[in-house]
Amino acid sequence: MESTKFNNKLGQLRVATNQRYLEFDDGTPFFYLGDTAWELFHRLNREEAQFYLSNRAAKGFTVIQAVALAELGGTDVPNANGDLPLIDRDASKPNESYFRHVDAIVKMAGELGLFIGMLPTWGSSWKQAGGNENAIFNAENARNYGRFLGERYRDNAIIWILGGDNFVENEEEHAIIEAMAFGLKEGDGGAHLITFHPRGPGRSAEALHQAEWLDFNMCQSSHGAHDHDNGLFIEHDYILKPPKPTVDGEPRYEMIPVGFYYREVSRYDRFDAYDCRQAAYWALLAGACGHTYGHNCVWQMWTPERKPAIWANIPWYNSLDTPGAFQMGFVRRVFESHAYQDLIPAQDMIVDGPISGGAKIRAARSRIGTFAFIYSPRGEQFTIDKRVFKSSRATEAWFDPRYGCTYYDHTTVNAAFQTYVPPTSGRGNDWLLILEQE
Repeated sequence: MESTKFNNKLGQLRVATNQRYLEFDDGTPFFYLGDTAWELFHRLNREEAQFYLSNRAAKGFTVIQAVALAELGGTDVPNANGDLPLIDRDASKPNESYFRHVDAIVKMAGELGLFIGMLPTWGSSWKQAGGNENAIFNAENARNYGRFLGERYRDNAIIWILGGDNFVENEEEHAIIEAMAFGLKEGDGGAHLITFHPRGPGRSAEALHQAEWLDFNMCQSSHGAHDHDNGLFIEHDYILKPPKPTVDGEPRYEMIPVGFYYREVSRYDRFDAYDCRQAAYWALLAGACGHTYGHNCVWQMWTPERKPAIWANIPWYNSLDTPGAFQMGFVRRVFESHAYQDLIPAQDMIVDGPISGGAKIRAARSRIGTFAFIYSPRGEQFTIDKRVFKSSRATEAWFDPRYGCTYYDHTTVNAAFQTYVPPTSGRGNDWLLILEQE
């Protein structure tokens, strides 16, 4: 757990047999740890992209979420090389020079052991409702564009992410998204998984769970408030039929103003690393197949000469080594230290302790009852029923999500109930109890 190295292998991904997690085609579990770099292709040159991707690979991220037709002037503002993605904003005329730049970044990521979670376009380019004048897609050109991307990247480490921060609200929009999905599959031969990034707060499952092309669900719990329980999104998806893996593709970002989309908001109240950790552990223990991190200045690749979005105020290159980014690597490490792919939500283990609010306790255990993770976001004490373990004895250890350290406590019997008091308490003093049968 103290190691700073990750074993990132690349290969084709698929949904695991239990329909809860992702894995490589040889059965090796794949932990989805994403970073939102929406403007990566659009704003960074190749040297900058290499710097960014190397940083994220070293921290243990496995997926970089980036947009081909980006949000911030993506179809009418040139990239770092002076190229627009489309000729005359025509979705049937992709600009080869622009996509050669995308090619290079996708290749860099693969060489570093990273998958690109590629959004073919931001939602503003396909959204029809509300008289959207920026829409350039219809069902016909969406399918052709999808086929173009699928063919181009069929041999790369890609996860397709449709949507781009928007909902499907009518039949016309559904037809466009479905056409793009089928185009991708025609182009890459079905080699890559497909999901959908909705507007927040929202869930892909709301309109698309039954879609045959949707391999796994994605929610956006968004940036509305401290202590917003994103585990509720995951819980909802977890019980749907047929079962599909699910992940929070856009939770609260580090350094983004809290509730920025409300009328009354303070740019001084920003989410910090603790908010990011809390969202990660809540989601994973509710049954997510991984998690996504984001930083307000990194997603937009902000630099001082650019107009900031949502009060960005630190250059992206100075925002890469914040505590929250490091701590996402600790999340991956502690889950991969056990057979996390066998975890199931286990709120029934908790018989006493906070069940709502920022201190809410969440728990998960292995299907066969050999280990359990219990997370206390505020270091509040809790009581659990230990009879879920087959063995009569279990080891107990506290994992510190802030520093990635594990402290062995002791070995004890599993009979009946036990109350646990984390080492410290209060906001920012979150702890993960690890129970493992002896």
